[in-house]
Amino acid sequence: MTDNIDYGARPRRIQKVIRGTPTSDGAGVRLNRVIGGPSLDMLDPFLLLDEFGTDKPEDYIAGFPSHPHRGFETVTYMLDGRMRHRDNHGHEGVLGPGSVQWMSAARGIVHSEMPEQEEGRMRGFQLWINLPAVKKMGEPRYQEHAAEAIPSVQPADGVLVKVIAGDVDGTRGPVQQPATDPVYLDLQLGVDAVFEPVIPAGHSSFVYVYEGELAIGGIEHAQRVTAGHLAVLSDGDSLRLKGMADDSRAIVVAGRPLREPVARYGPFVMNTRQEIIQAVEDFNAGRF
Repeated sequence: MTDNIDYGARPRRIQKVIRGTPTSDGAGVRLNRVIGGPSLDMLDPFLLLDEFGTDKPEDYIAGFPSHPHRGFETVTYMLDGRMRHRDNHGHEGVLGPGSVQWMSAARGIVHSEMPEQEEGRMRGFQLWINLPAVKKMGEPRYQEHAAEAIPSVQPADGVLVKVIAGDVDGTRGPVQQPATDPVYLDLQLGVDAVFEPVIPAGHSSFVYVYEGELAIGGIEHAQRVTAGHLAVLSDGDSLRLKGMADDSRAIVVAGRPLREPVARYGPFVMNTRQEIIQAVEDFNAGRF
C-alpha cells in the first residue's frame, strides 16, 4: 500500500492515550487494567479491559473462583496458556491458546475461570461489553471458538489479522452480537506495514498495543503508540495503522454505543440503582 491513498473525509484520530493500572482480581491474579480504572472508567459500550500476561505461576495460579455476573458480556481471548471455566448452568470447557469465549451473562450466571496449568506462560485479555436494557434479563449464552475457528487474513504485505468479530476483506469473524455490532481484531504488523480496518461510523473504538509500536491515524495526524498503551479514537469513516517496529501486535476493538444509563456494582451492570439492588437480592437468594 502507498501513502497516496484517500483515507476518507473523516479519518479517525487519537483522542487520548491511556496506560493501564497494575491491579489484581479474582483470588489474586495480577493484571493490567486499561478500561475500568481511574484513567478511563468506560468507553460506551465497553466497561472494562484487562490484560494479563506472566510467566510466574504465583501471578495466576489462584485464578478466578466462582463469581456472579448480570447485565453484560465478558469476552476472554487467550494468547497463551489454558483456562478451565465452569458455571452453575452446567457449561464447562477449556480455553487454550488463540481461543475466544464470548459469554453473555444476561439475567445471571455464576462461573469460575481457573488455570489448567501449574507452570508456563498465561497471557490474554478480558473485555466487558454492556448489554442494552432490553437484553439484560435474557437467557445467558456462550459463543465459544477454538483457535482453528478464528480466521486469519493477510490484507497487505507484512499484515496478519485474526478476525474474532467484524469483517476484513470479506472474511467475517465467528462472533455475532447485533446489539453492539462489535469489531474485534488481533493484528500483527511488520515495520512500515499499513493496515486500514473498516470500522462502522458512529462506533466507539480503541487500539491497544501490546507489543512493539504503531503509528495511528491519518498521515498528517498520526501519533505513535507504544506497547502497554491504549488509544481512544475519535469517530470517523477510516482508520490507518502503521507498524513502527518488528512484529508489532495490537487489538482493535469497536462497538455501537448504547447511550443508556449505567448503574454498576461489582459484577452487576444494570440501568438503575433499584435494578442493582434486585440483582444482589436475586444472587443472595440463589435465583441466578
